[in-house]
Order: sequence, then structure tokens, then C-alpha cells
Amino acid sequence: MRPFLATCLGALCTAALTLPLAATAGAGAAPAAPHPARTDDLPGSTQSLPVGALGAAAPHTPDRDTTTGPAPQELGLPPRTVRPFSLLGVVWDDAAAELHGRVQVRTRANGSGDWSGWQDVQVHNDDAPDLGSAERHGSDVRGSTAPLWVGDSDAVQLRITPEHSDRARAVLPGGLRLELVDPGAPPRGLRGARLDPPAPLSAEAAAASAANAGFAPLGATEIPALDQAASQGDIAAVDGPRPEQTFVGPRPRIVTRAGWGADEKLREKAFTYTKTVRAAFVHHSGSGNNYSCEEAPSLIRAMYRFHVKSNHWRDIGYNFLVDKCGTVYEGRAGGIAKPVMGAHTLGFNTDSTGVAVLGTFTDTEPAKPAVDAIARLTAWKLGLYNVDPRAMAHLLSGGGNRFAKGTKVSLHVISGHRDGFTTDCPGTHLYDKLAATRRAAATLQGR
Repeated sequence: MRPFLATCLGALCTAALTLPLAATAGAGAAPAAPHPARTDDLPGSTQSLPVGALGAAAPHTPDRDTTTGPAPQELGLPPRTVRPFSLLGVVWDDAAAELHGRVQVRTRANGSGDWSGWQDVQVHNDDAPDLGSAERHGSDVRGSTAPLWVGDSDAVQLRITPEHSDRARAVLPGGLRLELVDPGAPPRGLRGARLDPPAPLSAEAAAASAANAGFAPLGATEIPALDQAASQGDIAAVDGPRPEQTFVGPRPRIVTRAGWGADEKLREKAFTYTKTVRAAFVHHSGSGNNYSCEEAPSLIRAMYRFHVKSNHWRDIGYNFLVDKCGTVYEGRAGGIAKPVMGAHTLGFNTDSTGVAVLGTFTDTEPAKPAVDAIARLTAWKLGLYNVDPRAMAHLLSGGGNRFAKGTKVSLHVISGHRDGFTTDCPGTHLYDKLAATRRAAATLQGR
């Protein structure tokens, strides 16, 4: 593992981090000078802003929770003009600490001067590498909220209100920072009708693409769909003896990392694998539903950068991602058919695959194409390992808030994140679809 930069501490570091940014602006302040135009193939960037005290919380307003007793002190950032960004999240130093409070942001659309209303950020982000995994060795993994997609923005305001009761006020974790992520422009050759010549592959990009050898040529932006009969041959990509009878569902079309524009130099070079795939955990990304399908690759690039640069993970946490139009994307590098170790379900990343639907489904129904895509993807991926989607999987917990380390747990082969960890993920409305998804996946496998 390459060492990560030490967390900045002290006034000197704080000043250094804020120097490149425009001066703080009030809500009614004049817009900052125009930002320079983005260059072609901008690889993306992250602005990391230290969170400070805002003083006592204001009196109750309709978008705030009521409290009893004295108002807790708020932390956050006053309205501030920044370099353009599209995704944000809050991080803190201790990955084991929890943020007991409410996190809200509002942002200004780039170039318009129009501020959004206040939006809640999902505080409990329970996707994480396992406690004993190599991902935590030699790196300073951080705690974080879920990332929130806000679209192209050039100013931000943040407030964090600690939980409060008659007896105590929650202590917020140390080292709170607001991370603002610019996903960068798509690589050459990925701009719709433009016929740009593809850029030469870096060594890292070539390695990520070569992990899918047999499915698509080197540098391919997608892996094509296959019917069920042809998909039975995909099992040759899996190590181990071939079963006498295969039940591999039809392979869905999968957009590769090259297809969504992954900057392969961000991640750790080596791939990490487990022994097999025995279960699939379904997630929602918690990043909100205010994205278009055309923006999905940008959202994934931003999430990738947030996971690596802000959370200090080795790569994006999910093995696969699905957008609201039902498009499936390759997530963590190492090969779509391989048992790649992810960072999606703390305690159960071993021998499992993680599928995240882009969006938040606590109060919103997932789009049918996305739900159908989960069934197609799991029918294919689980079929490669001769796993019936209707079965139960017997897994050993690596430690989490629901099952202690070493606990033997029986879970559905297709489970929601909340089955292995105490969390709202994947949102009630998506979780309620999983029983039907298991049946649909089994039917696609021909069972």
C-alpha cells in the first residue's frame, strides 16, 4: 500500500488548504470572478475544507428538528465561493467514530447565482473495508457521510447540528472536513458524437482492462451483452472445476472502467481477491436522485475519487454500479468475473460482491430498469460460481455493528446491506424489491 498523506492539523495547514479558494462570500455577496475554463481531459480534483464552529444554533425553523434544552453549537462553513465541483461529503479522522447529528448543505449552481434549498446529507455511511483487510493496513482510513451529488456548483454552505437531549450533547468526531469533488471531464473518445481518437493507455489502465481479457478487447469501453446460451462459456473465466450443469444467466451489457472514465492512477495498483463469490449485497449509493443517466459516469468518477482521496480506500468500494436507466457499470478493478474484494459491506466483503444502485431509496421508489438490472447482473455473476439466487449463504462475519467478528451468519444469497449491518441501506423501497429479485434472477439462470 502506498502511504497516504498525513491529516492536516493546525492553523498553518488550515490556511494552506484554504489559500487556493476564493474568499468567503455571504449569501448576498456578489459572485466571484469567473473561473477559468476547464481544460480537455481534466482528471478531476478534490477541495478539502476544515469545518469550524458557527456558534449557537438558530431558533427552530421548519427544516430543522426540534430539540429540548439549550440549542447545541453548530459546526459548518458559512457561504463560500469555491472552484467548481459536483459531489460533496463530510469526512473525519477516526473511521470507527460515528457522527451523531444532522448534516445539511446548500449549493450554488455554477454560473447562475441561484442557491439550492437546504439538503440533508446521509450521515451514516456504512460501506467500508473489513477491519482486518489489507485495505486498512498502511493507510489512514477515514469515517465519512455518504457522498451527495449536487450537480455543477461553485459555492457551498454547510451546517452540522449535533444530536441533543436533556442530558447530553453528542460529541462530534475530530478532524471534520467538507470534501468537494470535481469528477473531471470524460476522457477523449467518450463524448457522445465527437470522434476523438482514444488516448494511449497508461500501464494502470491497461492492467485494469486486461483483467477482463476474454470479454472485450484491451481498452474497450463496454462488455457486450450475451444471451443465456452464449453466457455459459463465461464460466471459463472463473478458476476451479467446471460444474456438470451450469446455470449462468444471460450476461448484461457492462460499461467498463474505461467507459465511465476511471483515472486508473488514483487507485492502488494491485488487485485484491477473495476465494469465491457466495453472495451479493445490494446497496443504494445514498448520493440522491438528482442526476440524469447521462451524468451517471460523472457521478461514478466523483464517487471513485471520494472513496480513494477522501475516505482513503484503495479503489471505489462497489464491485458494480447501476444507474436509474438500468445501465450496469464495472466498479472496483480486477475483472468483472473475478471474486474481487470490495469495500461495500463491513464484515462481509469476503466471498461476496457489492452492487450499488445510484440514488437514495429511503423515501423514493427505485426505477424499474434499475431493479431489473440487479436481477440480470446477479443471475450472471452468481451463476459463474454455481450459486442459486434463492438460496441462503453461510458467511463468517469479519466484525461489524450487527454481528461480532467470527459469528457464523446465514443470509440470503441476494441480501440488502441492512441484512449484514445495522443500517437503512439500501433504503426501504429498494430492499422491499429483493424477494422478487431473487426469483427473477433464478428464472434468468434457468432454475
